[in-house]
Amino acid sequence: MPPHRAGGDASAFFAATLVLWAVSVGFEIGARGRRELAAVAAGFAFFQAANTAVRAAVSRDPLFVNTDVSLLHSSLTSASVIFVLLCRWRAKGLENMFAHEELVGDSWDGAYSALCFSCGYFAYDQLDMLRYRLYSGWIPGILMHHLILLICFTLALYRNVTINYLILTLLCEMHSIFLHVRKLRRMAGFRDFSRKMVKLEWILNWTTFVAARVVSHILITYRLITDAHKFDKGIELPLALFGMAGMNPLNISLGLDLFKAFARERNQQRHQD
Repeated sequence: MPPHRAGGDASAFFAATLVLWAVSVGFEIGARGRRELAAVAAGFAFFQAANTAVRAAVSRDPLFVNTDVSLLHSSLTSASVIFVLLCRWRAKGLENMFAHEELVGDSWDGAYSALCFSCGYFAYDQLDMLRYRLYSGWIPGILMHHLILLICFTLALYRNVTINYLILTLLCEMHSIFLHVRKLRRMAGFRDFSRKMVKLEWILNWTTFVAARVVSHILITYRLITDAHKFDKGIELPLALFGMAGMNPLNISLGLDLFKAFARERNQQRHQD
């Protein structure tokens, strides 16, 4: 069974912020003619359609469907980010690729659309978790994570700044792939820790957690701090630091949960042996 909410206050707050977000994006597209933001709506519609397809063809369990679609997003986003970085590298080489001016004021080919599409996913996922109560706690970490991303991504897309910085933060989706694979594997009943495939999954889980999530986010935070004097006076630096101030503690929390899950699976296997 999916986790249930501990109270109604949190769901009302996050639902209200999601409605405000949708109204804001709709206004930008419809009233202000920001057609490039249509990719946000396209992302939302695509993952909602994927949800409907999985629900109709595979399972009606809300947690299974949500995890399946999340795996799809992590896979597509990881591939998109790698593709964007490779295209930039092939076109201009590594020189100045991570210079302040390029990370803040420029947008690599495909980066803006990829960020829009992923932004649409986080709105879809926020709605799906609220609808089926796929969260727990008075202040659910997963809902807070999505809210932080929606705020940072959307404001950056509106102003067309720090797009490349945000694309780099999405490298963490490489780790999310293995989080979702593990959840689906356990839901399917494959819990034998001694199996080689399960051990390989854990190796990839930990490797990508450290490299694609922890290290990459720490390096981004470090770069923001050391380049703080290069930012113009405005919302860009406070917004970026706010986002990373939210992401890094969530990464620590995720790492603790991951360690507990690893220890639990290993201990269960020892007891079975």
